[in-house]
Amino acid sequence: MTCKGSYKVTGEEVIITATLNGMTPPSWASHVEDKLAPMPLLLVQAFVDTLDRDLGTDIFADREEARVWLAGAGLRVPESQNPGQLDPGLADDLRLAREARASIRALIGRNTGREPLTPDDLAPLEQVLAQAQPRLAVAADGRVRLGPDPTTLPARTLADGLLGLLLIIRDAQADGSWDRLKLCGNPDCRWAFYDRSHSRRGAWCDMATCGNRLKNRNLRARRAQAG
Repeated sequence: MTCKGSYKVTGEEVIITATLNGMTPPSWASHVEDKLAPMPLLLVQAFVDTLDRDLGTDIFADREEARVWLAGAGLRVPESQNPGQLDPGLADDLRLAREARASIRALIGRNTGREPLTPDDLAPLEQVLAQAQPRLAVAADGRVRLGPDPTTLPARTLADGLLGLLLIIRDAQADGSWDRLKLCGNPDCRWAFYDRSHSRRGAWCDMATCGNRLKNRNLRARRAQAG
């Protein structure tokens, strides 16, 4: 199975509590297919992989598809609940979503030793932090948690949903799972994948496609230089 496939969103609200071990991905992660991160980090991976550079597709390029995907992932409650009706804040939210996606992709890139993040990399996330409204909640187990948490309750605004992604990243950095989320080493792909290898040295989203493609390209380049 390759890591990319057809994407179709159903628009239903999905609450996920299972961990990843042979689970069927929720509808908002159906475009990821393989090398999925455990929940809730899967939501960050699926968000970044809404842009497929290899296939040239972008879920956020279509207003209605993007609106339904963000709602299904719990990252944004549409201002209009009915397809086809006006959602006046959507255009600005889609711009922020695309910019924040690029920033989070840059964060993941740091896991494979990229240069330090630039102010331009961080600017969209600073905008998210300025717009979002963090909330404290006391759970049934007595733990005090900072929210919003889009995996349990849909965010009221996109900024709140994106803040939820940042909180997921913070927790993954604390528990050690964050550095397993990587970008494919093929510069034409850069698909986010979860490296479950014991050595943590996985470099490609799929060896049969991106890995072989890049190795063959490098081999041709070496032969050209030798000739």
